[in-house]
Amino acid sequence: MQSYLDFEKPVADLEGKIAELKALAATDQAVSIDEEVTRLASRADEALVDIYRKLTPWQKTQVARHPQRPHFSDYVMGLITDWVPLAGDRKFGEDAALQAGFGRFKGQSVAILGQEKGSSTETRLKHNFGMARPEGYRKAVRIMDMADRFNIPLISFVDTAGAYPGIGAEERGQAEAIARSTERLLELGVPNLAIIIGEGGSGGAIAIATANRVLMLENAIYSAISPEAGASILWRDAAKAQDAANNMKITATDLLGFGVIDGIISEPAGGAHRHADQVLSGTREAISKFLKDFEGRSRLEVREHRREKFLAIGVNLS
Repeated sequence: MQSYLDFEKPVADLEGKIAELKALAATDQAVSIDEEVTRLASRADEALVDIYRKLTPWQKTQVARHPQRPHFSDYVMGLITDWVPLAGDRKFGEDAALQAGFGRFKGQSVAILGQEKGSSTETRLKHNFGMARPEGYRKAVRIMDMADRFNIPLISFVDTAGAYPGIGAEERGQAEAIARSTERLLELGVPNLAIIIGEGGSGGAIAIATANRVLMLENAIYSAISPEAGASILWRDAAKAQDAANNMKITATDLLGFGVIDGIISEPAGGAHRHADQVLSGTREAISKFLKDFEGRSRLEVREHRREKFLAIGVNLS
């Protein structure tokens, strides 16, 4: 069943009428609904295009958090073959929020990292809603080390509200684990790509998104702090999250202008949760281009490219 966001009410009303007509036709074969269904479907499509053409930053935040949006597991299933997940940080334990392993993309070996939010109550609890603990980032470093040793490109799929802020996570060195992960990415001699597929929140995102090339889906968000947390700090009122989102420059268009990201993967009107196959196709093309662009570069060139990329952020703003 399609889940609608608040601002999608016009579409929800039209598609609700279509469902009612189809239910009526199922009980009375003499009723002809084809013409009316076609008309309503056309109006729903037009409404969807109109709504998504002028989304505000807060509305994009809602789309980025949509529960039916494709998650890490969907990208792995749709893009990666011979997927072999690895578990544990060899220090404390396994963290299910941050997934890691190796597979093949179009026959080429790749290392994969990503936050998995889960798609049901059971899996959301299992994956802690995509908020990793220190052992998750230490596991990520273990995968980075292996990728660097065997000269395998690294791809990260970022989708997290942030690293888990619980007492146990802090006691086990959450900040240090995030810093080590970020540092290891900067040292990699192999090319790495990060794709923000939903939420890119705080250090939890940066810890696996410090890459030679950073891409965002059109309706994804990427920020140092969530709009709710920003509103709590600025106005001491989390209810002003919409105002915070509208002023924080967290959308893909804003961040491309600032040079924080390197490109945008487009989403059809209605978002990735309605058009998963098309978004996966666009992501596949982006990964192919990245691997081709960095093919043959020396380890020194890869490191220098990454270094210059991050040093240039914010330098040439108009």
